[in-house]
Amino acid sequence: MNQKMRANRLSREKKYQMSIKNEPYMLVFGVSVYDIIGFTYQNYRAQDSNPGNVRVSFGGVCRNIAENMARLHVNTKFISIIGNDEKGKSILKAAEDIHLDMKDSLIVEGESTPTYMAILNEQGEMESAIVDMKITDSVTEEFIDSKADIIKNAEYMILDTDNPKILEYLLTTYKDETRFVLDPVSASKVARIKHLVPYFHTIKPNRLEAEVLCGFELKSTEDVRRAGAYFRSMGIQNVFISLDSDGIYYNDGENEGIIKANKVSVVNVTGAGDSCVAGLAYGFMNDLSIIDTVKYAIAMSAITISHAETIHPTMGQSIVEQYLQRMEWTAVEF
Repeated sequence: MNQKMRANRLSREKKYQMSIKNEPYMLVFGVSVYDIIGFTYQNYRAQDSNPGNVRVSFGGVCRNIAENMARLHVNTKFISIIGNDEKGKSILKAAEDIHLDMKDSLIVEGESTPTYMAILNEQGEMESAIVDMKITDSVTEEFIDSKADIIKNAEYMILDTDNPKILEYLLTTYKDETRFVLDPVSASKVARIKHLVPYFHTIKPNRLEAEVLCGFELKSTEDVRRAGAYFRSMGIQNVFISLDSDGIYYNDGENEGIIKANKVSVVNVTGAGDSCVAGLAYGFMNDLSIIDTVKYAIAMSAITISHAETIHPTMGQSIVEQYLQRMEWTAVEF
């Protein structure tokens, strides 16, 4: 790249950064994970070297949500925890490349960035895995308080359930300062924070997670509506329940219904929930109606599951708008 081209690129990046500096922003807080996945070609053998290929990618529910949002040009700040190692540096570089602001993250000297390493056999089934998340214990209440201004000035703050102790501190300390959005991550994890659900402005559980939170099964539409009413009675403003292929249930107190996309092709469902939350965030930050917000979130999920990667490599406003124009919907309003 010659000097003139480099200068033009830097000028464009500077203008972009200046344009978003004082804009309202969405805050995401959670773990970034360095994923190493080994795929064997055939006949996996334990305790032996197996021919195959190894792929490296970046993961973590909140990191995925933040990346999807950044790809939509939502002004996003992502507070994470990483080590001062090559893995952490590569995560920071990737964030910089898509204008995802991670400068307020906790970087721990001498510790390993959260890492997940798995070996899959020729059928794609996991044979073994190692998870290194020790560094997450370094997040303290003092660190959270050092980010008080960032939390208070955020339009919304997206959280998951990975660290119940810190989650409770955040919610109880800053409950009147911003609007919290919950991605439960899993039924087992959300069971540990049931008592904290009333602190959230918005929740997006799937069917199983919603069952854990409300204490009864969601077998019918009536059950789903009952769950929506239950969550609303707790003070939650926006309730979204993912019903997998049956669509998304929504309830904001004025509007209630279920929206489903028809004829969606599936390659890999991993990451669908992450992109869905990012789509909801896009709707919030762009003042879309709740119905248009749900459609945007579903379109992002459809794009994600159409590709093998957890985050679609061309995710952005353009492809979402293309999907929205050609998608067919089934919608029920109550």
